[in-house]
Amino acid sequence: MPIGNVQPSVRPAQAGRTDGAVARSSVRRGGARSRRTGGGVWSERLAPLVLVAPAVLIIVVLRLYPLLLGVNFSFTGDGARNGMAVGLDNYRELFEDPLFRTALGNVGLLVLLLPVAVAIPGLLATFIYLRVPGHRLYRGVYFFPAVLSPVIVGAIFNLLLAFDGPLNAVLGSVGVSPVDWLGDPDLAMFIVVGVHIWATFGMALVVFLAGFATLDSALLDAARVDGASLPQVIWHVIIPSLTRTIQFVFVTTMIGMLTSMFGLLFVMTSGGPEGSTYLPEYYIWIQQGQMNRPALASAASTVLFVIMLVVGLLQINLLRRAGKEA
Repeated sequence: MPIGNVQPSVRPAQAGRTDGAVARSSVRRGGARSRRTGGGVWSERLAPLVLVAPAVLIIVVLRLYPLLLGVNFSFTGDGARNGMAVGLDNYRELFEDPLFRTALGNVGLLVLLLPVAVAIPGLLATFIYLRVPGHRLYRGVYFFPAVLSPVIVGAIFNLLLAFDGPLNAVLGSVGVSPVDWLGDPDLAMFIVVGVHIWATFGMALVVFLAGFATLDSALLDAARVDGASLPQVIWHVIIPSLTRTIQFVFVTTMIGMLTSMFGLLFVMTSGGPEGSTYLPEYYIWIQQGQMNRPALASAASTVLFVIMLVVGLLQINLLRRAGKEA
């Protein structure tokens, strides 16, 4: 009996000590786990910043810093006033120059023609996605001009569009008078823009095809079942689904039209006739390379940057609204 009486009193004490030790051990492990968990969260938060830091550094050093230097340089003088602060004199001279005003007018023309430059590769990508007969051949043929140098493209079209060239010969054979495609001030800019669109739409086509790869085919099947026509499918299904892709193509196409047409302009028209095909980038090259006016060229570059920024933001906002309404 004494033994029986002692055992119940000892076991609860041991159990209490054991439970307390287990509880303290659990608290220690829980605290260590929480500290490790907190460290893991900070590592997960810092990892993207560390990975992105080299790219950000490259952009700041090679893009933003030169941009700021160029803007600052645009407020200094040229020639006898080299290095002197001149305020807004360069910008006043720019907007008083008829050639620069013509270049700005041509920028407005490019903005008006931009939807055409985007719609062409968009429609062609749609037909390829819908697997029209020969779509595999078209995919390669459409991209081929994008690999050609602008100088080569310009030289080819100089031959085709010459006053005594093949195109006018074909027109003459059907009784149409020859046209001075590159010598008419009212026509030359449209011709150069058309050649640029032909030479570069292959890249936009590839971007659109990549966007179509993310399109839910069930939406197209449902539209077909409902009897939707092709224009209705494009407007109500494809455009809302590819809004971000269209925004990207709009912005990149605009930047290409404003900053990548120098080769064509130099080879095809040299800014003529009568300065009718001037664009800001060609004006910048004239001022920097031939007139030795680097500060004035910096001012023109700043104006071009502001134009691209404003037009790009407006395009993105308009496309967002159109996507919501569709």
